[in-house]
Amino acid sequence: QVQLVESGGGLVQPGGSLRLSCAASGLTFSRYAMSWYRQAPGKERELIASISATGGTTNYADSVKGRFTISRDNAKNTAYLQMNSLKPEDTAVYYCNGRRSGVGEFWGQGTQVTVSS
Repeated sequence: QVQLVESGGGLVQPGGSLRLSCAASGLTFSRYAMSWYRQAPGKERELIASISATGGTTNYADSVKGRFTISRDNAKNTAYLQMNSLKPEDTAVYYCNGRRSGVGEFWGQGTQVTVSS
């Protein structure tokens, strides 16, 4: 049974930082590209960062480029999203996604991030 479990969300002041983690089980983690999405109230879910299976390639949405960093530790079956210089508009539920060509994709349950003073 595949599971992706996000953690690390919470309430943070503008300008602060958080690190999200996505712990994977039930799959060969090193074969999956990993991504982080977010969904704010009343908005569609958006892709904000992705990393290749080996970790050699990363991509970011313009809205987070230069502030967020995606990484992975294949030995720990975990992906991360380091979020710095957080803004109120970063408030959303953040979701972890794992995708492997020819196999499919899996989602975590989401973790709430709230940026507010």
